Amino acid sequence: MALFGLTRTINPEPVLRGDTLYLRPAVAADYSAWSQLRAASRPFLEPWEPTWPDDDLTQAAFRRRLKRQEEDIARDEAYAFLIFDQTSDQLLGGLTLGGVRRGVAQTATLGYWMGAPHAGKGRMTRAVAATVEFAFGKLRLHRVEAACIPDNAPSIGLLARNGFQREGYARGYLKIDGAWRDHILFALIESDVRTKPTAG
Repeated sequence: MALFGLTRTINPEPVLRGDTLYLRPAVAADYSAWSQLRAASRPFLEPWEPTWPDDDLTQAAFRRRLKRQEEDIARDEAYAFLIFDQTSDQLLGGLTLGGVRRGVAQTATLGYWMGAPHAGKGRMTRAVAATVEFAFGKLRLHRVEAACIPDNAPSIGLLARNGFQREGYARGYLKIDGAWRDHILFALIESDVRTKPTAG
């Protein structure tokens, strides 16, 4: 719902550029690389994600993802991107600015995943930095929120490196890997990034 005339239509950039990588919305031709990387990374990803549907890696499910992605962008509700290596065009992972709230909030929630072979190399840190620039620049958001399980030290470090501030602790916040899990809540507001280096 529009509040005080602040809701507006956004045309997202098709590609976000970061340091040694780029991000763009998924297309049908990405299915093979996406399904292979997700399948190979499943043991690495499952402890941190909602339970995967039985058909999660099928082509039909991927087509549904693409349709939802297009609808979400058209409605200014979510912006999903895949992350690629700038030199090889290899798929590295994915990232979403979801739950966009306009009106007096001007807020979105950040979620991300990195393929197991590419984790721990600083790539998601750079992808988040590029996405933060997109969120505050092109989308004109005021605030980006994120949450992670308390024992997910890599995710906590990633958010800290991008300037996110810890704001609270939510009990039973999200159902992850089949169980309701507590989460630490983080946020970054536009004024926080004025002293941060840009993503490139």
